[in-house]
Amino acid sequence: MKGPAGVTALVLAETVAGGLWLLFLMPLWGEVRRGFFKLAGAILLGLSTAGCFSASAGLVAGSDAGTWSLRLSIALTAVTAVWVGLLFARQDPAARVVGFVSVPVSVALLAAMAGTAEGTYPVALFQLLAGAAFLGAVTDGLLLGHWYLTDRRLTRAPINRFALALLVATGLEAVGVLLGGFGPSRASTQFNPLLTSAGLASWVALGMVGTTALIAFLIRATLRGERSSAVQAATGFFYLAVITALTAEFAAKVRFLP
Repeated sequence: MKGPAGVTALVLAETVAGGLWLLFLMPLWGEVRRGFFKLAGAILLGLSTAGCFSASAGLVAGSDAGTWSLRLSIALTAVTAVWVGLLFARQDPAARVVGFVSVPVSVALLAAMAGTAEGTYPVALFQLLAGAAFLGAVTDGLLLGHWYLTDRRLTRAPINRFALALLVATGLEAVGVLLGGFGPSRASTQFNPLLTSAGLASWVALGMVGTTALIAFLIRATLRGERSSAVQAATGFFYLAVITALTAEFAAKVRFLP
């Protein structure tokens, strides 16, 4: 993959993958109502569909890794559509099973995308997995924060777990950015030259990761409050985290592709 379309495909795939991991690997099914999964699933389905178009637009002819990335993007979109559809059909057990299937499919997608990187495969795969956890935590955390407005009886346990997940994912993301290196990379007319020839992309990414880490600490501190407004304040911080996390990932992935 190449260019802005390729970078967008990477970031969207990370967001969808991380969102799915946290939805199905955390014990949310016994805590949060079906409506939350409908909301999160519909949004992840939209992002996954957009990722298919981005992967197609950024595909490099003759690239096996790029071709598999597109195929698995389509497969992940199809699987996500199935479990979301089952939820709307009130087939909760079947939806959960298919949802679990989407997790390994998303991992396979990131593994294929790692083959499109300019650097070494293990480093590229770590960067994508870390980015997925990073973006998934902020996306699902924001959606969960809003869900507290509709489910007043929901305990603080789920959002506290997402806040902790964001802290851990931020650390992993920082390592991924550092592994990507600094300094100039091969210039491309498709990107701002400051991001490539001046090597600014990695510094922007690292700065945004640090800002997200600060926001994660503020979320944790805010949630220690006993009043219901504490969750609303934490949700506001998740808004900021989405902006800083996406900025970090887009900047980091400028150096990812050839």
